[in-house]
Amino acid sequence: MHLMRGAALALAFAALSASAAERADYPRRPIRLIVPFAPGGSVDISSRILATPLSEILGQQVIVDNRAGGGGSVGATLVARSQPDGHTLVAGSSGSMTANPAVYSKLPYDPTRDFAPISMINVTPMAILVHPNIGVSTLKDLIALARSRPGKITMASAGTGSSNHLAIEFFQTVAGVKLLHVPYKGSGAALTELIGGQVQTMMDQIASSMGYIRDGRVRILAVATPTRSTVLPNVPTADELGLKGFEAASFTGVLAPAGTPQAVIDRLYAAVIKAVTQPAVTEKFKELAADPRTTTPAEFTDFIRRDIAKWRKVAQAASIRLD
Repeated sequence: MHLMRGAALALAFAALSASAAERADYPRRPIRLIVPFAPGGSVDISSRILATPLSEILGQQVIVDNRAGGGGSVGATLVARSQPDGHTLVAGSSGSMTANPAVYSKLPYDPTRDFAPISMINVTPMAILVHPNIGVSTLKDLIALARSRPGKITMASAGTGSSNHLAIEFFQTVAGVKLLHVPYKGSGAALTELIGGQVQTMMDQIASSMGYIRDGRVRILAVATPTRSTVLPNVPTADELGLKGFEAASFTGVLAPAGTPQAVIDRLYAAVIKAVTQPAVTEKFKELAADPRTTTPAEFTDFIRRDIAKWRKVAQAASIRLD
């Protein structure tokens, strides 16, 4: 009996020692933070804001590495297949982690199986935007106009199957309207067309459109988050205006490959939380029109599962399938 107890204690001590050793030994070299999109977007900028303090906290350089392609699939797949030692991470977002699984029946990675979520870092609300000359000044006005002209009012997105497109489909269901979806190759192209009046409305992350909102070239009617955005506190939420349950936002977070040792996950989690809560980082995120947001690994895992289920339901109802 005493021998068994002694053996158990020895095993527990060995496990704790191994865990401590892993934590003390990590990181052993620079860390690659893969951004699965081209430079310049909100995910890329958020990652670069995070990389500097994270490098200081971890004692190794965190290098942002852009691997664009496939709506985020190329970069996500690279990380999913990387050595699970914490030295290759991905800046996961709504596009790569929850929108792609909703519109593709086959992906080279599984967001719920191939990654170990660490924490969100920020959330950017989706916004309902209109051209100033459309003749509406409130969300109620837009819904009334769309109901009077079913299928005629144009709403642009960053592309078919994008998180913006899924938000448009969700909006139509909740608002009881029928719009004419106009997909573009990215938010930049869609915003250019909205400003020029080629399309009348748009669903977009406020991070992309903030400059145009501030200079009056586009009008924002509502944000699609449960609470008002900290960067646009005077803009009402869609929920406040009667669209109960309409929530759509773009998140950015850090994930490691599945199988990464728990001690490494714990070290990364503590480092990310410390970095995101620094006042300078918080302020830079807000300048980007992104609300700082952190989660535990378990909370992030649960959020990803729920978000995939939500958008998959929307995609199925709208018959959106890209393969």
